[in-house]
Amino acid sequence: MEERVFDGPENKEESNAPWTEIVQEDFHVVVYKDKYPVTQGHLLFVPRYNTTHILSEAFNDAFRYGRSKVQAGEWDGFNIGLNYGKAAGQTVDWPHIHLIPRRTGDVADPVGGVRNIIPGKGNYTI
Repeated sequence: MEERVFDGPENKEESNAPWTEIVQEDFHVVVYKDKYPVTQGHLLFVPRYNTTHILSEAFNDAFRYGRSKVQAGEWDGFNIGLNYGKAAGQTVDWPHIHLIPRRTGDVADPVGGVRNIIPGKGNYTI
């Protein structure tokens, strides 16, 4: 049996996940609009199965999707993230990858990217 990512339900339908609006889907991953978007276009790449292999596919799908949006000139960049554990902000008991579009000027100082989740730790260059 493949290693599970989270303890909890066997399938996403049994989880406490708030997602409902499907953008696209395939055999392993369903993409939803985030119900509480950080920026316009914030998406969730949700594996159909709670395994590390399928979660890796979801991450790869998110990366390719984000890169295509940057290459098309629709976004200036993107962040990808996973909240694992209560201390990291996990509130949903099913693995999912956040793809957050970034646009020039959406924050005053984007240096450090995801490091900004801890106040004062983002811009390590000063």
